[in-house]
Amino acid sequence: MTPTLLAVPNVSEGRDPSQIESLAATFSRGATLLDRHSDPDHGRTVFTLAAGPAPLREVLLSGAEQAIETVDMAAYDGQHPAVGALDVCPVVWIDPADQTAARTEALTVAEQIGGLGVPVFLYGEMATRPEHAERAYFRNGGLAELWLRMEGGELQPDHGPGLPHRTAGVTLVTARPPLAAFNVELDSEDLEVARAVAAGLRESGGGLAGVRAMGLALSGGRTQVSTNVHDPLALPLREVVDCVRVLAAKLDTRPVEAEIVGLVPAAALSAFPTDLPIRDFDPAAQTIEARLPAAS
Repeated sequence: MTPTLLAVPNVSEGRDPSQIESLAATFSRGATLLDRHSDPDHGRTVFTLAAGPAPLREVLLSGAEQAIETVDMAAYDGQHPAVGALDVCPVVWIDPADQTAARTEALTVAEQIGGLGVPVFLYGEMATRPEHAERAYFRNGGLAELWLRMEGGELQPDHGPGLPHRTAGVTLVTARPPLAAFNVELDSEDLEVARAVAAGLRESGGGLAGVRAMGLALSGGRTQVSTNVHDPLALPLREVVDCVRVLAAKLDTRPVEAEIVGLVPAAALSAFPTDLPIRDFDPAAQTIEARLPAAS
């Protein structure tokens, strides 16, 4: 049987409804759009698509072309670090048996995006150098700093030209299993508090395994601990909440609301604390298992 794969293209536009709607329409031509999540503070829209390998490849290329034409990174001011119009483009396998198919499609998509004149770096398990595994390696200092690093010869892309696209920057591509993009808002306006909680939470700071985290300021006055949980089956989101609570309490604050970006495996929500609301989220409808039948 032809495998059903997911893709989760992240586009650096979260504020213009007409532009986001147009991108959604493009990504829907040939794939099933399972979810769309736009965030004006982050300056980002995350699309979750499902299709067989060949149509998924085609729709990702079409979406990349549109993002390149319509998103100008010179005007980007989102809170989320980004280095490209199509910032990241992971291909996701659901069944471990489809891992090879996902990797093959990711490599093909990377080569095709490179052919559009946008440098592509492979990251995660597909990184061609150990230091390329983390997205932060490319994003530190933003696109301007990345341009200087490429211009100086420190960084050479896996596909495409040797310098960033003039307006679209670069794109990061990988293949991976599902992760959880999970945000927790704090009852604090102090950005340094959010950053301190994030520092204690993330794996590199001695926190939870497989967790990447950063502290951000939101337009509504609160702050946010924004995370990626790389293995939400081994580390359910309740454990992330528990850790945030402990770290926040030491700084005289507490989590008040959570947010899930895109779709997560149902098991990631096992025993999720009932006293922490997840904004605009219906666990009966917004998990991978609930949405994936729409792609069949």
